Amino acid sequence: MNKRVVFIEAPGGSDKGDDGHRRDTMPMVEALRDKGWHAETLFYTDDKRDEIFDYIVKDFDAYIPRVNPGSIPSGETIFFDMLRELTDRGVIGMPHPDAMIGYGAKDALVRLTDTDLVPDDTFSYYDLAELKENFPVALSRDERVLKQNRGSTGEGIWRVAVVDDRPYEPGDSLPLDTALKCTEAVDNHVEMHTLGEFMDFCNQYLVGDGGMLLDMPFMPRIVEGEVRILLVGPDPVFVVHKKPADEEDAFSATLFSGAKYRYDDPSDWPELTELFHDNIGTVMTKLGGWDIPLIWTADFMLDYDENGEDKYVLGEINCSCVGFTSHLDRGIQDQVADQVISVVEAHNS
Repeated sequence: MNKRVVFIEAPGGSDKGDDGHRRDTMPMVEALRDKGWHAETLFYTDDKRDEIFDYIVKDFDAYIPRVNPGSIPSGETIFFDMLRELTDRGVIGMPHPDAMIGYGAKDALVRLTDTDLVPDDTFSYYDLAELKENFPVALSRDERVLKQNRGSTGEGIWRVAVVDDRPYEPGDSLPLDTALKCTEAVDNHVEMHTLGEFMDFCNQYLVGDGGMLLDMPFMPRIVEGEVRILLVGPDPVFVVHKKPADEEDAFSATLFSGAKYRYDDPSDWPELTELFHDNIGTVMTKLGGWDIPLIWTADFMLDYDENGEDKYVLGEINCSCVGFTSHLDRGIQDQVADQVISVVEAHNS
C-alpha cells in the first residue's frame, strides 16, 4: 500500500473555482494529506490518456473521478476505458465507471421493483414499438412520469395526464387520439398532445446510444417536496428537502425550475435514512455488485401505503461527480478522507 490517491478532473467547465479545480476537490485533497496520505489532482484530456494511465498505475492505490458528465468534449468513452483498465491493474476506482453508469441509469429502478423502494408498475422502454405497446395501458391505470435516460435539470422528464372525457377502464389500451396534458420538469411548461403525437415525439429519447425511457407512476405528493440523501460510503451526511415552486402544474424539484432547497441533518429523517440503510446491500447487489460509491445521492418522493401511512419511493440514484460545496464547513471532506482510507486499507488487508 502506497497511501497515494489521485483525484481526476477535466479542464474547464462552470463547476470550477478560480484555481481551476472543483470547489470540493482541494478540501478533500487537504483532508487526506492531513491524515498522512499523499493526495494530488490531475486534469484528464484524451491526448494525455496514455501518459496519465502510466503515471497512475505505477504508484497510486486509488483514483477518484471528479468529472461531470459532458465535461470531456469527445465524450467519456476513452476516459471510462482508461478507468476500467486502471481497475484491472489493481487501482481502486471510487467509483468504478461501470458503477457510475449502472447506479445512475434511469432503468436501474426497474431492477428494484421487487424491493420496498420502487413501485412494481415501473417500466423501461428501449424502442418506439415497446412504448406504443405498453404505455397506453399503463396510462389508463394512473397518471405517469416518463423520464429520458439522458439530459439534466429536468429536461425530457414529462408528467403525463389523460384529459379526455371519454370513459375507459384501468388496464385498457387507450386510443391514439386520447387527449393528454404533458408537463416538462425542466421548467414546468405544459403542452397538449394526443397520445399518438406524444409517443412519436418521445421517439427522440429512444434513438442513439443509451436511448431509453423510464415509465413510473406520478407521485402527487411531490408537491410536498423531493428528498435527497447525500451519503459518504454507507453513511448519510445530510438530507436536502427540495420543494417545487408553488405554481399550478409545478412538479420539478430542480433549482432551475424555481424549487426551494432546505438542508437537514439525517436525524431529522429517521424513517427514510433507516429504510435506505436497510436496503443498501440489496440495491448494490441488484445494480451490479459494485462497491458502495464514495460520494452519492438517492432521491425519494413521498407516497401513501395501503394503510394511509407515509412511505418513500426511490426516484433516482447518482454517483457521478456528486458535489457538496455548500457543506464544506461541516467537515464532509474529512468523512470522505476517512472513507477513502478505510476502503484502501480493506482492499490491501
